[in-house]
Amino acid sequence: MPSLFDPIQLGAVAAPNRILMAPLTRGRSTREHVPVAIMADYYAQRASAGLILSEATGISREGLGWPYAPGLWTEAQVEGWKPVVEAVHKAGGRIFAQLWHMGRIVHPDFLDGAAPLSSSATTAPGQAHTYAGKQDYAQARAATKDDIARVLDDYTLATRNALRAGFDGVQLHAANGYLIDQFLRAGANQRDDDYGGSPENRGRLLREAASRLIAEAGAGRTAVRFSPNGDSQGVTDEDPEAVFVPAAQFLSDQGIAFLELREQGPEGTFGRTDQPRVSPAIRKVFTGPLVLNQDYHAETAQAELDSGNADAIAFGRPFIANPDLVERLRTGAALNSPDVATFYSRGAEGYTDYPALGGTA
Repeated sequence: MPSLFDPIQLGAVAAPNRILMAPLTRGRSTREHVPVAIMADYYAQRASAGLILSEATGISREGLGWPYAPGLWTEAQVEGWKPVVEAVHKAGGRIFAQLWHMGRIVHPDFLDGAAPLSSSATTAPGQAHTYAGKQDYAQARAATKDDIARVLDDYTLATRNALRAGFDGVQLHAANGYLIDQFLRAGANQRDDDYGGSPENRGRLLREAASRLIAEAGAGRTAVRFSPNGDSQGVTDEDPEAVFVPAAQFLSDQGIAFLELREQGPEGTFGRTDQPRVSPAIRKVFTGPLVLNQDYHAETAQAELDSGNADAIAFGRPFIANPDLVERLRTGAALNSPDVATFYSRGAEGYTDYPALGGTA
């Protein structure tokens, strides 16, 4: 079986190792969601990853409700991303843009007071991060057919803009309780039309959005992320296999570059569940590279490859504090500990100042 350090073909992209950098929201862009120069340093430092998946990046103003997160719907945002992507390429790396619509997780403060969009008129639990601090989520409005058509057009534009910015491909964010997940799983989808009810109908938006990305970028430069088991920001499903196995079969038939799964377990730093993993069932129908994510370390990651459960592993928080994570895993070196207080702060502290092996940032 391959090791974490063996190359892998991810669709059209040849990756030198099987250690992917998972998407990590960091909040360093401007209030207009334009990437800034320090982001080029951050991503270039981590270019030894087999593939970098960018922080979640908004496809529209309507779909982005996180302070200082980047977007890909304006010309200024495209121009802001260009030097970031160029820096990754100059450092020998590869990078996909993860495309994001947050759905009901967008607070009305980001929308001039308007209600957010979702599959149904539901309200997420907990509180939103806003420029005014944490605030309770608001009830969403159910998307009309016109809304859905517009969202699909936004995915098309964002994909086109990602390619113009130089990204090597795109990943559709269909996980973590955001818009597409709000359609996929019954816990948030109360519709009785073509986008609700049966698992096939609930998967319609996913299929249509993925098809838009593929039409622009090509299947070999398109990936998708799911979080099929457990609760994600109030989004759940009692029978995830019925939803996600057919969805994975569709994506396999399209020949996408890879499918990434963030799967929760009984213990974890980002959600816990006793609901079984869906990856074994997905593995049977998805013939492309399968990437797993959630609290892996070197030994458990290699074990997934050894068992045949996965072809690559995406690491999240370890990449925050360890720009040279691949080399640290290769040599067994100790890992830096991340500073949680600076995950979403501004500036270089806790962003580009973590030391690499040898002591230099």
